[in-house]
Amino acid sequence: MKKKLLVIGAHSGDFVWRAAGTIAKSLEEGAQTLVVALSYGERGESGELWKEDPSRSVESVKVIRHEQAQQAADILGIPIQFLDWGDYPMLLTDQRVEQLTNLIGDFEPTVILTHSEKDPFNPDHPLAFQAVQRARLLSSGAGVPSAFKNIDPPVWYSFEPHQPELCGFVPDTFIDISSVIDKKRAAMACMGAQTYLRDYYNELASRRANHARRISGQKQIQFAEAHQRMVPRVTASIF
Repeated sequence: MKKKLLVIGAHSGDFVWRAAGTIAKSLEEGAQTLVVALSYGERGESGELWKEDPSRSVESVKVIRHEQAQQAADILGIPIQFLDWGDYPMLLTDQRVEQLTNLIGDFEPTVILTHSEKDPFNPDHPLAFQAVQRARLLSSGAGVPSAFKNIDPPVWYSFEPHQPELCGFVPDTFIDISSVIDKKRAAMACMGAQTYLRDYYNELASRRANHARRISGQKQIQFAEAHQRMVPRVTASIF
């Protein structure tokens, strides 16, 4: 089965901070990868742009955010789709669930990566989780034959939120991104609306690598990203 990774972020920069290394590693392994940004993050995720010029229009911020995310996606070598659902607050409608369900059904991912279920600091991240949860179930027919087209249920992970302890995030999967850390840094450098996050995510990758080394004994791991698996692993062997 061909490896296909679908990364769904509430805002246009989420895939860069939380999953750029995993995306780059997936490409190294020959996986087909697609990023979907449910919104541009024009209201709540673009503080530096509004600070520079409070008279900007929302549409002008969307344009900048689009360009920055597209540049980051180009560096990683992946396509990105912008759904422009709006942010702070993002609203989930039946039409939007259907749109996301169709997108998942058309792409047929083997793995989906998105936000955690809880986030007390961001109203859009849990809603993105809910949207993906519903769309994944609908697109796969809950794993049984249905009266509509359905796909095999994709493996589903949450990427690490900014405040993991307060979001109920318990990492159980660490991806060694040492070989692609320069790509992640280059992608992060594109995100001029949130430059304050660059140092944080550099440090986090180093800290998660320390955890990964201690868990596995793999001393070569210098940088890592952490994720939490949302569905059980099914395998023919414990090994």
